[in-house]
Amino acid sequence: MHHSAPLIAMVVAGLVGAFIMGALAHRLKVSPIAGYLLAGVLVGPFTPGYVADMGLANQLAELGVILLMFGVGLHFSLRDLLSVKNIAIPGAIGQIALATLLGMALSWALGWSLAGGFVFGLALSVASTVVLLRALQARNLVETERGRIAVGWLIVEDLVMVMALVLLPPLADILNGEAAGVGSSAILIPIGITFLKVAGFFAFMLLIGRRLIPLLLHWVAHTGSRELFRLAVLAIALGVAFGAAYIFDVSFALGAFFAGMILGETPLSRRAAEETLPLRDAFAVLFFVSVGMLFNPAVVMEQPLPLIATVAIIIVGKSLAAYLIVRAFGHSKGKALTIAASLAQIGEFSFILAALGTSLNLLPAEGRDLILAGAIISIFVNPFIFAAIMRRPEVAAAASAEAAEGAGPAEHVILVGYGRVGRLIAVKLKAGGIPFVIIEDQIDTARQAEEDGFEVLRANALEPGVLQQAGIDRAQTLLIAIPEGFEGGAIYARARSLNPQIHAIARAHSDAEVEHLEKLELPDVVMGEREIAARILELLGRVQKRSTNVGAH
Repeated sequence: MHHSAPLIAMVVAGLVGAFIMGALAHRLKVSPIAGYLLAGVLVGPFTPGYVADMGLANQLAELGVILLMFGVGLHFSLRDLLSVKNIAIPGAIGQIALATLLGMALSWALGWSLAGGFVFGLALSVASTVVLLRALQARNLVETERGRIAVGWLIVEDLVMVMALVLLPPLADILNGEAAGVGSSAILIPIGITFLKVAGFFAFMLLIGRRLIPLLLHWVAHTGSRELFRLAVLAIALGVAFGAAYIFDVSFALGAFFAGMILGETPLSRRAAEETLPLRDAFAVLFFVSVGMLFNPAVVMEQPLPLIATVAIIIVGKSLAAYLIVRAFGHSKGKALTIAASLAQIGEFSFILAALGTSLNLLPAEGRDLILAGAIISIFVNPFIFAAIMRRPEVAAAASAEAAEGAGPAEHVILVGYGRVGRLIAVKLKAGGIPFVIIEDQIDTARQAEEDGFEVLRANALEPGVLQQAGIDRAQTLLIAIPEGFEGGAIYARARSLNPQIHAIARAHSDAEVEHLEKLELPDVVMGEREIAARILELLGRVQKRSTNVGAH
């Protein structure tokens, strides 16, 4: 091992370990996040073998936090929240309060400070966006009423956590008891200054950023350079986060979140999300790895009872609170069970909050370890809880009825993907009066398709039941417009197993993808480069023919 390159070693160890453990988690049908956390444990200082550089890991984690929060802001939907505001807002706030109180009760029993208990309980109260959406998408529930309630609930939780990240630093001295004996002005002034700084940042972004950012992206988009556009989006995310921290003295997280919100309002938001997704995913993985490095596995043996209590709060306590709140609003038992099960885990914001609480000396190290252990266990267990809930007759029947509401018509076309190619296809199908349904798993892209007036299933075509929900047994043609040829082949194989008579047309980007699709006996494969070349040659032939005719005269 060459110790002269610790950054390279850290990135390589983190990504390779995350890939191996993430693949194992995928094989076990749990969220890859659990695998990424375990990869961090393996390269951390508490396990034998290679130990990654913690200082570099923390800096990479900061980048991960910025890009994670930018993604949260980019996908923030006020419309989705307002559609279920009557239950999502009071429900999420009530559940956060109850879960926080349970966490504080446990911390009191462990002898921690009130401040440590507050941060601990708050970290246990918020669910992971990634895990929740994965659970809903796997069962085609995103577009149902229970799915919209769960997503709206999570949006409120995210907003509460953003406010917590803003307020904890100025409140740290007060919560730690260091402000005891001083006047109220000594307490209120720091809080007031913080609110003024945040208000100044908001005003700057609304008055200047809201105009400047769209203009900049619009200009870059018209240059035709994908590389420059991608760079512009990343520069906005990182630049706004850095400026928010060093000019307005607010957190990187808040700056990145607000930059994402501003960008999410522009027509180029979908493209921005697509172009930056690979880098955001890579740094998000490194963020989870760095979080795992902080976890001391000894907590499992040294504090088994506190760990059991922590997991119980996450899986039983806050889920029971969510169930009772949903029932109190008059919703069915099945709907309440579904929402409760989807919230029975913790994730990204819990880690960010735990790290902040520890750095501010609010949360003891053992509290951070309990949060991380609770996250790993709850993420592993959540799919099994969800599956058990969905097997209950009253839940399964209601969920199937809701999911079936969007089933496509007979003799229709199923279009997989609403990207640049899929959008053009959809317009032509509509103009030709051909009935069709779109399958799209990217939230922003699916929302755009809905705004364009098309019927959309927000799901991955490879997830169980999605093609059936789209009416594959009655469909006439399957159009696979996604750019990944190998994934398209897997979709076709599943579609053919459900409807052997289905006719399919798919995209390919390379000779290897064409060969793969042809081996699957996919009837028609379109390779963009070949079609472009054929069209150019056709036009060249016309030009030469006209030149010959002119010369003859």
